[in-house]
Amino acid sequence: MKLMIVDDHQVVRQGIANLLRSMIPGMEVTEAENGQQAVTQYGPCRPDVLLLDMGLPDISGLEVGRRVRQRWQGAAILFFTMHDELPLVRQALDVGSMGFVSKSCAPEELAEAVRRVASGQPYIEHAIATRLAMNSERPVDYRLKDMTQREMEVLLMYARGDNVSGIAEQLCISSKTVSNHLALLKSKLQVGSSVELIHLAVDAGLVRYGQRGAGQRS
Repeated sequence: MKLMIVDDHQVVRQGIANLLRSMIPGMEVTEAENGQQAVTQYGPCRPDVLLLDMGLPDISGLEVGRRVRQRWQGAAILFFTMHDELPLVRQALDVGSMGFVSKSCAPEELAEAVRRVASGQPYIEHAIATRLAMNSERPVDYRLKDMTQREMEVLLMYARGDNVSGIAEQLCISSKTVSNHLALLKSKLQVGSSVELIHLAVDAGLVRYGQRGAGQRS
């Protein structure tokens, strides 16, 4: 089995690689430290599973997933991230990923997810799948239904506490573009201030108080 691990932390990549090699015999591992590198290396490598983090320093994991699936429709993507908010999980599935597990999951569950996705079966971490099922009938704020992928990324990052320049750096866009996105979000979501914007994100379940920066600029 061939696995590509995409994460911007070398210690995390190597730790996951060593763990999965010990649990899945014969595994070959390729590493990428950012999204652009992952997209570039995917073609020559053609891994059985792309293990993809959400928060990357250049383009987001969601954008990586979209680009890979556009070029290689059979790509088997498994998101592995610290962020497990349900709207984000749904967006990960919408870009065509086959699985989603959090970085707090047990090693055995990560290995099982990799095996399942490699064999063409979808896999969502049990705790997350349960939350999805329990919230399937929960009404979604109508204002969020027409948000674009980029708008959702900007809103999530801002609500978690990233400032304009930090968001711009992570998404590889200008600070002016981020500011424009935030202004348009306030209008689109019918809120009058940045505080209301953050409260909306929390109330909708996009972020939770107690996460890094929910409601605090960094």
